[in-house]
Amino acid sequence: MHTVGFLYPGYSAEDDYPLAQKLLDNAGPYAPTLLLTHTEMREDAHRVDALLDIGGDDVLAAGVRDLENRAVCDSVIWACTSGSFVFGWDGAKAQVKALGAAAGVPTSSTSFAFADALVRMKIRRVAIAATYPEDVARRFVAFLATAGVSVVRLSTLDIITAAEVGTLGRDRLLEVARAGDHPEAQALLLPDTALHTMGSLDDLERTLDKPVLTANQVSIWQGLRLAGDKTPRSGLGTLFRSPPAD
Repeated sequence: MHTVGFLYPGYSAEDDYPLAQKLLDNAGPYAPTLLLTHTEMREDAHRVDALLDIGGDDVLAAGVRDLENRAVCDSVIWACTSGSFVFGWDGAKAQVKALGAAAGVPTSSTSFAFADALVRMKIRRVAIAATYPEDVARRFVAFLATAGVSVVRLSTLDIITAAEVGTLGRDRLLEVARAGDHPEAQALLLPDTALHTMGSLDDLERTLDKPVLTANQVSIWQGLRLAGDKTPRSGLGTLFRSPPAD
């Protein structure tokens, strides 16, 4: 049985992870363990300088030490999209490399989890329904472009804090998804780990009739993939219906 560690900044939608644990437990035997620790967020703001700070190597290394005090992990994920893509592709790679040096196990971030999931699903055109201000969201568009993914529609909610994003309920989530979709998009992306999505993945896909990838979903998928988990699972969206390991 695998244990995947998640470094999660602050407090907003961290309860997506125990919910995901229940979904994994209900999907069959040999469920992996999802272990989450909160990393320091000196300022809760979807603003470039604040995001660079929460994704700093010192902050992530401290999170790794907390995980190591609790369990031995098979992989570790920096569960923050904006706190990774804001560094740009090369900077995000350096961030993951430093995280790997601290953890001593395979590591990744939510931004790379999105890119890897899209490659896995052979998706090259997406719509993005972002909670961030537009200037931050456009950095995610640029990040995906480096992975060969084009964005046919970008919508933004211009929400500054993760705490506010965490208050958005299921009805608002579905509304944001419908408004952010585009007929030419092969999938819709909801990129904020502060957004509660794990209990609504199948509802989102039924509503849009296409794959929907969310930040906490792809973070968990990436963690399992890096840990070597090869089990397909239902109830977690199209992404999980085929084995997550390459």
